[in-house]
Amino acid sequence: MSNRLISEILKEPDAYFLLQEAHIALEDEKARRIAFYNDITEQEKAEFINGEIIVHSPVMKRHNSASLLLARLISIYADIHQLGFVGIEKIMITLTRNDYEPDICFFRKEKSNDFIEKQTLFPAPDFIIEVLSEGTKKRDRGVKFKDYQAHGIEEYWIIDPDHQTVEQYHLEDAEYELILKSSEGNIKSFVLTDFQIPIQSIFDEVRNIETLKKLM
Repeated sequence: MSNRLISEILKEPDAYFLLQEAHIALEDEKARRIAFYNDITEQEKAEFINGEIIVHSPVMKRHNSASLLLARLISIYADIHQLGFVGIEKIMITLTRNDYEPDICFFRKEKSNDFIEKQTLFPAPDFIIEVLSEGTKKRDRGVKFKDYQAHGIEEYWIIDPDHQTVEQYHLEDAEYELILKSSEGNIKSFVLTDFQIPIQSIFDEVRNIETLKKLM
């Protein structure tokens, strides 16, 4: 896609001026991004996306429950097997242009071993999970999907708490391939070695506890 866009621009006689304007706009955006870093507080969940500051509204209980249940399984499993670092909610990842706070993200220990206790900005994770809400689903399936893919984030799950489904994407030849979309059966991670759970353990507390015991 990027090559096609560049080719289209280069067909225009004023291509140089168009690129110059884009450069000026991106430099202005960079200054606003630095101001965003200086102004953001730990109390709010906010992201910097394509030059805009997105402040998130409080989530519904079903969104919080799915995030919590899945994060519990992943975090304990990763700790037991010493696989890496699991970030929840307020971990800000900084990509080339944008900054996100995924619902859940995981960094293999090859990356996380270099993290320090006072760190506030993090590189691209190896695995990201977003839980859909009415206010975020367009970005989760749109700009975030494209950005995560472009930055080589190997695995991406999209959780729909309303329909209790999981979509699992895996990076194949620099593009996400849909591996699974289901509300039943099991799901196995590509990034978390041998991590396999019933999909319903993300949405049902009893199933979650049963799965947790097996993982431990």
